[in-house]
Amino acid sequence: MSALNPAGMDDTIAAVATAPSAGGVGIIRISGPKALDIITSMFRPSSPKFNGFTPRFLHHGHVLDAQGREADDALAVFFKGPNSFTGEDCAEIQGHGGPAVLAALLDSVLSRGARMAERGEFTRRAFLNGRLDLSQAEAVAELIAAPSREGVYLASAKLDGLLGRRVSELRERLEYLRQRVCLAIDFPDEEGECLPPQEFTAITREVAQGIRTLLAGYERARCWREGALVVLAGQVNAGKSSLMNAFLGRNRAIVTEKPGTTRDYLEEHTTLAGLPVRLVDTAGLRQYSDDSIELEGMKRGQEMAESARCILLVLDAQKADLRADTAPQTVFAAFGEEQALLDRLGRSRCIAVWNKADAVPLPAALDSFFGAPLLPVSSKEGTGIDQLCSAVRALCLGESTPEEGDIAPNLRQADKLRQALTALEGLEAAIALAMPPDLCSIHLEAASAHLADITGLNSTEETLNSIFESFCIGK
Repeated sequence: MSALNPAGMDDTIAAVATAPSAGGVGIIRISGPKALDIITSMFRPSSPKFNGFTPRFLHHGHVLDAQGREADDALAVFFKGPNSFTGEDCAEIQGHGGPAVLAALLDSVLSRGARMAERGEFTRRAFLNGRLDLSQAEAVAELIAAPSREGVYLASAKLDGLLGRRVSELRERLEYLRQRVCLAIDFPDEEGECLPPQEFTAITREVAQGIRTLLAGYERARCWREGALVVLAGQVNAGKSSLMNAFLGRNRAIVTEKPGTTRDYLEEHTTLAGLPVRLVDTAGLRQYSDDSIELEGMKRGQEMAESARCILLVLDAQKADLRADTAPQTVFAAFGEEQALLDRLGRSRCIAVWNKADAVPLPAALDSFFGAPLLPVSSKEGTGIDQLCSAVRALCLGESTPEEGDIAPNLRQADKLRQALTALEGLEAAIALAMPPDLCSIHLEAASAHLADITGLNSTEETLNSIFESFCIGK
């Protein structure tokens, strides 16, 4: 898409702003200089007292199709720029949500001088017209795509401008340092023009710590925003597929008595104890197999487990010899391969699942599997599932439940923060080496530029395109 003019667009755009499926209400959104003319020409008010659109006031009536026929009984509203979402004159038609109805209404709007909006173009215009900074614009898409209530809170905080304001505060500190460096370069004989190295370093470290705090917010919020990767691992026929079906509440994975039914990994998005997760059922592990497909499936499963936030190591309780002494080493003697897998993947990410506990109850004295928490579950009976979900949530999140006002940068913003932090580390090293001011200024300019990229002060057309093209049409 070509660059848009932030001073005022000369074209009018329109799109369906609601989801592309049947619903009770559907909305046509219009933005641009012809918005009022278009909505006036296709609207027939139901009230005889109607005397033109009052901004921000809903009017009831009928809207016409491209041929001038009444197409829908609807509400219409006009927003006078710059007091609108995009900063331009805007209008909305709120009609019935049938796809055919909305197609007729959109065709009527387009026939009256508007063009189809491109992906994210409404939000892009809001950014270019100064209604939102770039971090707020991105928050619009994050709010729509939020997989959990906590994700909604995080996106809402960014939409309110919390991230943009915090980044701007940090950047202002750097701009203050840049001004002092420029004075020192321009007036090298004036010793008082540049800050003492100690004060200069102190401000640099304060800004760096502020950036680290924002990056910590990114790490804490990843599970809420992207969903935690939770992998079911274990030997063939341990009951991984049955456990996945129990989590999902439906028969997603094929379950048979024959070992090795799952030969590739299955992935589903769901929530466990309110936490959005990517739940993956992997191919069962066994020491010997002459099936190349099964071997490849085991390889892929191990790769998924290595990158997982949480690994559920499923144990087949029927393999345990409970007729002997119930000491852990005796009970778990049959689980040598599972123990080796635990050693390789690390205990901090693992929860051992004593599956088929309806057939072989877990001895009360056992609450861990070689250092990993051990929970009894019966996928068949559905017992222990809620407790396991809570354990997964606790392992994935720790104490990182989002609170009101938490700031959580996204991946692009976190990358810019890391680059700014690297530049500040270079600046501190340059100060320690007593480098001249002009060389120090290079690091300052880089750090300030990376922070400016977050709010969009100097973003390139390529950056804007990559961001807004990920939006849906109508937003």
